Amino acid sequence: MESALPFVFLDVDGPLIPFGATPRELPGGYPLYGPADDGNPLLARLDPALGPRLLALPCELVWATTWGDDANAWVGPRIGLPELPVVAWPDPSDEDGPGAGRGRPHWKVRALLDHAAGRPFAWVDDEIGGADRAWVDAHHPGRALLHRVDARFGLTDADFAVLGAWLRGPVRLG
Repeated sequence: MESALPFVFLDVDGPLIPFGATPRELPGGYPLYGPADDGNPLLARLDPALGPRLLALPCELVWATTWGDDANAWVGPRIGLPELPVVAWPDPSDEDGPGAGRGRPHWKVRALLDHAAGRPFAWVDDEIGGADRAWVDAHHPGRALLHRVDARFGLTDADFAVLGAWLRGPVRLG
């Protein structure tokens, strides 16, 4: 049986581009790591140290963001990531929307499970909730970690510790 690395599905806004912190939480404001971009001034918040840290994880990185292919053009190069696969999102419906706290899974969940196709995965996002965890537990046969990142601070050392421990944890053979 061929052993494939787990996927890590990455959202951009929140985990990689932090937002929403108050002046009390970040008295000096967000650090800027490069020039602001006219199209999206928040790109300057992308910490270039994140790319090497993500690449050091024993996984296959995949964009799981509404940025779509633009993540490869605008985000990846700023943090040193190669071109990554992108999860294909379904067309939106009236029932879609963030599921966190609303009793139904986030609109991304089904597409993530389709992309994973039974393989282990970690999902890194700032909109993960209990309904998402319940849906994945009920519908995904492999290991899964749904890791909610605090959008105010983005990926932190603590988040990398959780991801690293999970990715290096026990593998369940099917």
